[in-house]
Amino acid sequence: MTTSARPAGLVAIDHEMARQASDAIASFHQAVTPAAKIAGSLKSTGKLLLLGMGGSHAVGRAVEPLYRAHGIDAIALPLSEQLGQPLSVEGKTILVTSQSGESAEVLRWFGETLGGTPHTFGLTLEGGSFLAKNAPSLVGVGGTEKAFAATRSLTISFALHLAVLAALGDDPAGALHTLESPQTPDTAPALAALNGVRSVVTSGRRLQGLAEAIGLGLTELSRLPCFSLEGGQLRHGPMEMLGPSVGVVLFRGADATAGLVRAMAISAAEAGSPVIVFDASGEAPIEGVNTIPFAPASGLAAIFAMLPVAQSFMIAFAAARVENAGTPVRSTKITRSE
Repeated sequence: MTTSARPAGLVAIDHEMARQASDAIASFHQAVTPAAKIAGSLKSTGKLLLLGMGGSHAVGRAVEPLYRAHGIDAIALPLSEQLGQPLSVEGKTILVTSQSGESAEVLRWFGETLGGTPHTFGLTLEGGSFLAKNAPSLVGVGGTEKAFAATRSLTISFALHLAVLAALGDDPAGALHTLESPQTPDTAPALAALNGVRSVVTSGRRLQGLAEAIGLGLTELSRLPCFSLEGGQLRHGPMEMLGPSVGVVLFRGADATAGLVRAMAISAAEAGSPVIVFDASGEAPIEGVNTIPFAPASGLAAIFAMLPVAQSFMIAFAAARVENAGTPVRSTKITRSE
C-alpha cells in the first residue's frame, strides 16, 4: 500500500473526471445535427462498422447491442484488425473513433482506403485533428483528453453515440438524467475485497463493452494483468484461472442477460475469487459477493450510472499499488506507431 501524496498522473485524471459529465451533456446537444446525418446513413445502409483502438474500441463494443436493437447489423472491430484482416466496407456506415484523431492506425486506414467511403464518419474530441479534417465527425466538447487512461473521453464518446441513437428514435431522457444526477455508492468494501489479488478479470453480457473499458483502465493504471472476457467466453475454460488471487468484476444491467451475470458471480465466488458486481439490474443482491448497487437501468443509462463509479474504483485500485499511478512508463497518450 502506498502512502505518498497523490501522484500527478492521478491529479490530471481527477481534473478530467471533474468535468466529464458537463462536457458529455454539452457534447450531446452540440451533436444533434451531425448525428442526424449519421442516423440517415444508418437507415440507408442498415449496417455499421465501428472502428477504433483501446478505449475507443471498448466504446464501440459497448454500443454494438444498442444499434443492433434498431435492426442495424453493427459490429465493432479494432482498427488494427481492419487494416490486417479487413471486413468489406461496401454498403456499410463506417464510424471511426479516435479521441485524439491522430493515432497511427487512423492515418494509415484513411491512406489505404483513399479517404474512406461516402458513408465514413468520425468521432473524436479534437475538431482540428486529422480525423475531423478527413471525415464528417461528431466532435466532443472540451478538447483533447490530456491524462493517461481514458475517463472523460469515454463519457463524451458515449454521449455522442447517445445523440445518434436519439436520432434513430431512442429517448435520451433517462441517460441524460443519469449524467445530471450521478449516483455515489460506497466502493470501499469492494476495494478491500481485492486487497490480495494479483490480477483482475472484468466481464459482462450486454454491458461487456463497459467491462472492457474498465479492464483496460485497470491494467493501464495498476500495471497488473487485468483484462476482460465476455461472460460466455469466461465460462468456456478460463474459469480454470479463478481463485483467491484473481479478482472478478462483473457488470449487470436491467436486461435479459442479468440472470447469466448472476450465475457467473455465483460460480466465480464458489471458485474462491473475490467477486464484485456493479449492479443496475434491480434484482436482489447476490449472496457471497460484493455488490455496488445502482438504480435499475439498462443501455446507456446503466453505462452513465456505472462508468464514473467504476473509474473511481479503478483509480483507487491502482493508487493502492503503484506509487506513480497515472504516469505511463511504456505507453503514450497518443499512440503514433503500430
